[in-house]
Amino acid sequence: MDNINEEVHNAFEAIKNGGIILYPTDTVWGIGCDATNPDAVKKIYELKQREETKSMIVLMNGDRMVHNVFNNIPEVAWQILDLSDKPTTLVLDNPRNVAPNLIAPDKTLGMRLVKEPFCYKLMERMKKPLVSTSANISGMPTPSSFKEIDHHILDGVDYVVNLHHDKIAAKPSTIIKIGNDLQVKVIRP
Repeated sequence: MDNINEEVHNAFEAIKNGGIILYPTDTVWGIGCDATNPDAVKKIYELKQREETKSMIVLMNGDRMVHNVFNNIPEVAWQILDLSDKPTTLVLDNPRNVAPNLIAPDKTLGMRLVKEPFCYKLMERMKKPLVSTSANISGMPTPSSFKEIDHHILDGVDYVVNLHHDKIAAKPSTIIKIGNDLQVKVIRP
């Protein structure tokens, strides 16, 4: 447990200073930063060589954080989260209190509630959502383990979390878009 607390501290210090981190999530390795810091978000887009019109998701650690970012959350969103037996990202309308360059052109943002101990504790310390995008150059395959992460990504982040380097990742999360009009669309099963 000491190791996880030390890693949370180190990652928090990097993020607090506007940095970006490479970290294990409940699915694949992710690149992340403070979701309210547009300059840090821009660094991730640059590192991934990704167009800013291709939005990224944010991780959250509880209902309070979700309500701080989304004013209107359809009841069906909570039902999907309650019934999901695997990590599920919901794309919801009209986010607020996040960096503007995280919000998609259609005024949506993907979010996933996580219980993974490192991510959960880091957000508890940050008191803000954490950007999460796969640890790869845009268009390249998503690495399923730490050793598959490109050196460009490793060299481009401000901090690499020293946990779970031997873990083989689960597949990326299911993505479901839920509009305020209650239209539900599965984007990635």
